[in-house]
Amino acid sequence: MLTDTHVHLNAPQFDEDRQEVIQRALENGISRMINVGFNRETIPSSIALAEQYDCIYSTVGWHPQDAKDMTPEDLEWIEQLCSHPKVVAIGEIGLDYYWDTSPKDVQDKVFRQQIRLARKLGMPIAIHNRDAHHDIIQVLREEKAAEVGGVMHCFSGSWETAKQCLDMNFYISFGGPVTFKNAKQPKEVLDKVPLDRLLIETDAPYLTPHPYRGKRNETAYVKLVAETAAQIKGLTLEQIAQITTQNAITLFDLK
Repeated sequence: MLTDTHVHLNAPQFDEDRQEVIQRALENGISRMINVGFNRETIPSSIALAEQYDCIYSTVGWHPQDAKDMTPEDLEWIEQLCSHPKVVAIGEIGLDYYWDTSPKDVQDKVFRQQIRLARKLGMPIAIHNRDAHHDIIQVLREEKAAEVGGVMHCFSGSWETAKQCLDMNFYISFGGPVTFKNAKQPKEVLDKVPLDRLLIETDAPYLTPHPYRGKRNETAYVKLVAETAAQIKGLTLEQIAQITTQNAITLFDLK
């Protein structure tokens, strides 16, 4: 059984066929899906999905692109929601220097606040990192994120960056881009990541794997990521499924 550790099933791209998308995932052996709530709009719908489906869990957090909109009340709201039995992590949180939607200093403040909340609650964190490798590592170190650990979602950095994350108690997760023919660095990093720290995801409806690149991604396609990981690691699909699912169960304390 496979686990999609990062998906946006509550995204509007799934409004017309959400139930069918979830059913296709189950038919393709995906037994658990971790849906991500990342702002005032998506957090309630993510939790609602987790309440509706036994196979779906939720994260709650504030995305760096929306950092400028987060209020102290929102942070209190996230803290309250973390007691929900289907909420398994704080995320996705982090830094995004690609989309210029929130000032860097505001992103930094919101990121740090949520790491401190995670440490207070003993919750793992799911990290969004876009063109901010150095600053992400610095903040994680300064805020003692290793105390709770978490996952580097859809990792795109170098092996040097991955090693620093591994040293801070983080798992490294790979999505559709690792299946691309020209994805030399992600494949090299995946090859080096220890099996007990490896996770897979879709980030659906985004980052669709080969051979469906350019079309809407969906959680059933995590099997394609698993197949690539199995090929790189010299293992069977069943072995990768078992390993990555056990890693997800361990990190997120899934039932």
